[in-house]
Amino acid sequence: MTILITAGPTREAIDPVRYLTNRSSGKMGYALADVAAGKGQRVILISGPTDAGLEVPDGVDYIPVESAAEMYAVVERWIGKADVAIFAAAVADYRPVVVAEQKMKKGGEELTLNLLRNVDILGSARGEFLFEGTLVGFAAETENMVENARGKLLKKGCDMVVANDVSRRDIGFDSDENEVILVFRDDEERVAKADKHRIAHSVVEVAMGMEEDRRRSVGL
Repeated sequence: MTILITAGPTREAIDPVRYLTNRSSGKMGYALADVAAGKGQRVILISGPTDAGLEVPDGVDYIPVESAAEMYAVVERWIGKADVAIFAAAVADYRPVVVAEQKMKKGGEELTLNLLRNVDILGSARGEFLFEGTLVGFAAETENMVENARGKLLKKGCDMVVANDVSRRDIGFDSDENEVILVFRDDEERVAKADKHRIAHSVVEVAMGMEEDRRRSVGL
């Protein structure tokens, strides 16, 4: 089984030295890749830049990217080889309309940036990329976790969405631990707080089980 995983944040350039990004450390995505590789699966890890001193897991095909547009292009190229796609990256929703060629100098008291919405990588998996395998998304929420995650699942054609509460300081972004809810079309399963490798085991095992069920249902 081939498993494609996206991880980390993206960086959207403002000028040669500044960028827009988010607090994602990449730890969850790298844990998923490590667990999947440890189960003997081929893993394609597409990662934005991480600052957490993360090491690429052994036996993983690693492809580094910077921006959302770069991640989109790489996913488009490789997703056709995957049976399972797990989108754990925290992709920036917007990018600056204009990227300055030189460092922007300090000016007035206020600065206005015009932003343009980025391409939706997860939302492109079914329609644009024609991916037919098991599709897993992540939902970083601060409220109404199950409701918002299920809405994302239905809108983007996912088989499962992993929801976690990023308003808590003891889990999620920057933390070595997480606590998630695996959200399905008609059900959900809570995974208790644990280190991210244990959470990754739960996610990978469920995703692989769903793919095995899908294969049986279509006679593969």
